[in-house]
Amino acid sequence: MQAKLSTMFQSLRVRNYRLFATGQLIKLIGVWMMFIAQDWLVLELSDNSATALGVVTALQFTPVLLLTLLSGRLADRYDKRLLLFIANAFWTVLALAMSVLVVTGVVQLWHVFAFAALLGVANAVETPVRQAFVSELVGVPLLPNALSLNAATFNSARIIGPAVAGLAIAAFDVGPVFMITALSSIAPLVNVVRMRTAELHRPELPPVGERAQAKVVDGLRYVGRRSDILLPMALMSVMGMSLFNFQLTLAALAKTVFHTGAASFGLFTTTLAVGALTGALSGTGRRSRPTVWLVLGAAVGCASFGTLVGLAPTYWMVVALLLPTGFFMVFFAQAANQRVQLGVDAAFRGRVMALWVLVFLGTNPVGAPIIGWVAETYGAGASIWIGGLISLVAALLALTWQLRHSGARLRMRVLPMPRFYVVSPGAE
Repeated sequence: MQAKLSTMFQSLRVRNYRLFATGQLIKLIGVWMMFIAQDWLVLELSDNSATALGVVTALQFTPVLLLTLLSGRLADRYDKRLLLFIANAFWTVLALAMSVLVVTGVVQLWHVFAFAALLGVANAVETPVRQAFVSELVGVPLLPNALSLNAATFNSARIIGPAVAGLAIAAFDVGPVFMITALSSIAPLVNVVRMRTAELHRPELPPVGERAQAKVVDGLRYVGRRSDILLPMALMSVMGMSLFNFQLTLAALAKTVFHTGAASFGLFTTTLAVGALTGALSGTGRRSRPTVWLVLGAAVGCASFGTLVGLAPTYWMVVALLLPTGFFMVFFAQAANQRVQLGVDAAFRGRVMALWVLVFLGTNPVGAPIIGWVAETYGAGASIWIGGLISLVAALLALTWQLRHSGARLRMRVLPMPRFYVVSPGAE
């Protein structure tokens, strides 16, 4: 067990990564507390409108759709550490301003809309830079472990943040939650400054003339020529748009279907995050690039359980199904992320990861208003199971294409335990 734990957390031996992960954990706990408080505030200000929730989600992710590719170009041209500091500083100023509006009681719905849009601008710059920066913190050999620990950090925050937020909202209302978020966002700023630049694993920045030639379109062409990178990105775009809207759908499900309070909504999100954390930790021992079959199998599992969540008739059945849903959701996303990162050339990493962030987060502006309308018109449960079915069809189509492209065959073994497996061409 000691050896297993040592292997699981080995990236934390690197000082710069340890600072990075600690700062992210503190900030993300506050961010997830804010997400819960923001959703609850929107429902209060809009008379329980799922459409308003969808608009907030769309505004929050629209800048990702518009600016992320440009941010990836910046990541390939300039110092990623400096870019991270600037983006996080902007985020801190926004969080402080919003917390003042909420605490003083003058906040209106349009304030939340504006805050969500500006927050999206900060995320559009920070997220692809942060994704590309991980390889500079630990180097390529430890990159799979570091990426898995990133997901574990994210989902640890998803466990702690919503649970604390639900209790805090019930006890003190939403104002203190926003203030805690603002204070927690200072941690990444301090830790980025404390990093030792001499210990970063990065090549020298190219001359200014060469950096100017790092064009967005070149990154798109590079991905277009790489079917091994394009397939997980295409699949993620569909699932991100149709199924990965739990921030919106679970809030509507808790309040409009099961008529529960903020604490019970927090339990939904926390349960999903517990499964997600398990999925993230299960990939920490990976040392090589995940196979396409692993990615596709995880996608099918995620879509299947997501569909069942939407069809579940009782509150506690939803809680039980959210555990495997969270597991496969992060296991799929992390395996796809690792397949992309470990297959890309270093010169294109910033732009490729920007495209990854675009398909992972940027599809929300398209999907969130539609999902919100479906939830308001046909019920929150329908908005989940319809998204699950769309994702399942996309995963099965991707699996069929990959089987035909590779010439492999899918087989099922009944004994000693039922399981599917892939047979490569000629192996039969």
